[in-house]
Amino acid sequence: MFTATHLHAMIVHFPVALVLVAFFTEILGIVLKKEFYRQATFYILILAALGAIIAYFTGDAAGDGMDGGSLQQALESHEEAAAFTLWFTIAAAGAKIVLNILNKEISWLKILAFVLLMFAAGGVARTGYLGGQLVFKHAAGVELGFGNFETLQNSDNK
Repeated sequence: MFTATHLHAMIVHFPVALVLVAFFTEILGIVLKKEFYRQATFYILILAALGAIIAYFTGDAAGDGMDGGSLQQALESHEEAAAFTLWFTIAAAGAKIVLNILNKEISWLKILAFVLLMFAAGGVARTGYLGGQLVFKHAAGVELGFGNFETLQNSDNK
């Protein structure tokens, strides 16, 4: 059965990868002083922001009904980290959009965009760690399917 949990697991990897790649291409652009990397960061970051929005909402849907005890606490921590990451990713993309539209060298805005992207990349790491804890420590969204018990029992009797 296809659920919100499945959809979130399929989608979340795209913004994770894109935010991290955007951060590294931005560093390459700064170090190598190549406009190509800064432009690549712009486009990658736009895709990352769009993916982060979709991942956030699919994650919200996936978390519905998962409550109680330590699972609830872990889920809330993951949601808070995801919201932090989402807003910093959107803000970094917004700063890059403004820089691209103005097409000017505005040092303070470039620094702001870099810092926002750095926080987004850190947020991705934290959110991913907490998401991993949800799955591997709390088994959130894990479906244990051992097949049809009667079929297994019949095959053992043969």
